[in-house]
Amino acid sequence: MRKIKNYKDFWPYYLREHSSSATRGWHYVGTAIGLLILIYIMFTGALKFLPLVFVSGYFFAWMSHAAIEKNKPATFTYPLWSLISDFRMFYCFLSGKIRAELKKAGLD
Repeated sequence: MRKIKNYKDFWPYYLREHSSSATRGWHYVGTAIGLLILIYIMFTGALKFLPLVFVSGYFFAWMSHAAIEKNKPATFTYPLWSLISDFRMFYCFLSGKIRAELKKAGLD
């Protein structure tokens, strides 16, 4: 596989790596839990729970790639773009824009 050089090309690749709605669903669960923990930390100052933000986000994502997509998470090759894309995908889901994004990426 060729190395992706810019985020514009990475985003459709990221969506194709999450072609199953089940994989995306588990990503949403992990992201939501991570955000809830982060909000809890912000209100309580309980920094000891900070590692759980990352554990929840990555656990659900990586397990879904192993069990459903049967592919290697993009995080291992493109960590920053993957993190950005996870939140972008979550936002697209919440705002109802995910179908249009999937279609642009050649899915759906």
